[in-house]
Formats: sequence, C-alpha cells, structure tokens
Amino acid sequence: MISLKTTVRRDWTREELIAAFNLYCQLPFGKLHKTNPQIMQLARLLERTASSLSMKLVNFASLDPAITANGRVGLKGASKLDREIWTEFNADWAGLAVESQLELENLAEAHGETLQFEELSAESVDQVVETLAVGRTRSAVVQVRVNQSFFRRAVLASYQGRCCMSGVNHSRLLVASHIVPWSQDVANRLNPHNGLCLSALHDRAFDSGLISLNNDYQVIISDKLKHKADEFTQVNLLSLQGKAITLPEKFLPDRAFLEKHRATFEVNCG
Repeated sequence: MISLKTTVRRDWTREELIAAFNLYCQLPFGKLHKTNPQIMQLARLLERTASSLSMKLVNFASLDPAITANGRVGLKGASKLDREIWTEFNADWAGLAVESQLELENLAEAHGETLQFEELSAESVDQVVETLAVGRTRSAVVQVRVNQSFFRRAVLASYQGRCCMSGVNHSRLLVASHIVPWSQDVANRLNPHNGLCLSALHDRAFDSGLISLNNDYQVIISDKLKHKADEFTQVNLLSLQGKAITLPEKFLPDRAFLEKHRATFEVNCG
C-alpha cells in the first residue's frame, strides 16, 4: 500500500518571516526563484517548499518601491504580517538584521547545517571589524562580523555586484560603502538605503568627500578634486561629473543620507 503524505498549509510566523526577509535582502531580484540553492536550503530548514518561500520573497518585493518603480510588481499576495515585517525592518535595521541573522543561524544549527552564503572575500569587512572590535569580547566581535557581512551582502545584491559608478564587477574590488559613515549614525549602520556599491577607488573618493551625489543620483565632483588634472584622475573620476549612477534593484539610496554626505564635506550641487 502506498502511503500519501499530506502537507498541511500553515500560517507564517514572525520568526519565519524575519528569516525570509533576511534572505530577501541578500539576494538579487533575479535570484528569487525556487531552484536557488539558498532558497532551497532555507525552505528545508523552515520545513516549507522552495516554491512557497520563493513566493514569499517575491511578496516582499511587491512592497519595495525600488522594485515597483521599474514596473516589476512582484506578487500581490503580501499579507498584513508581511507588511508589518517590512515596516519593522525599515524602522530598525540595526535590531532586525541581527535578530533575523540569529534566527537563520539557529535554524541551521538545529538541523546540523551551515548556511549557504557566498564567500565575501572582502578586506573591507575585516577592516571595519578590526576597527569596531577593539576591547570587545569574542561574541561581540562575531556579532560585528555578522552585521558587516549582512550589510555588504544586502548592498552588493541590490546593485547586482557592480560598482554603481564604474561598472566594475569583481567582488574583491567592490566595497559596500556607507553614505553616512557607520561612526556617525549607529542606527543606520546596517540600513541598505545607506549603502552604495562602489569600487575601492570610488569608495575612497566618496568616503573622503571628493565625490558625492545629488538628489537625482548624479555624481558631483568636489572642487578639491577638480584641480587634479592627471590623466588617471581625469578618466576615472572627473569624467563622472553629472553622470547618473546605476540605480539598485532594491533599497534606493535615501536622499536624506545623500544630503547629509554633501553637507558634511561641503560638496556643492551647483
């Protein structure tokens, strides 16, 4: 006799949804499909189908203005709790990023698995961790590393792994750059709306206030840089004046953060 196993449909819990939203943040829109190994793994950990998890991630996409502004509507079945999770994350990235990452890790540990994330291979993460970790306990250092990894993955996924100014797409040359530095805004350290995917060169120039963006996401060159006329600077930086960056699929840069960056470094939009 053949035994048929019946799958009982059950409601999503808050814990499951924050784990799913964490994954949404760290995947490009084009990879929100049921055959993605990371989706398949999390679905298995949640004891759900990959199809149902994939649909849930696309439900989140329907709430993302950066997605819908480009004519992609995702799925229209976002629940009230989906919307609450979206709002909760956007109100407290620092808290929810950590909580959701711990939920993911606890799920994996309970099943004897290791989370399938791509290796970051980025010195920038290690540099930030080294700076923030001075005098901290080992558990605190681990948390800092987890936080920086979340931010990097979320930002690089949003920009599909390409520098938004130059188009460079080699992961070792890319930095998840904070618009408002992590040292100046603790609450938005993990907010992907406070991030740009930049090459190491453009990150350094942006972090030094030699370049910035106006509210139309066009590059502004500081007067401090315009006096440098060497060929390399001309080709790789000065030529960007007035050019629009490649916008992310998700999590548009917050204009309030751009305004603060320009004000900090006195970069004139004119």
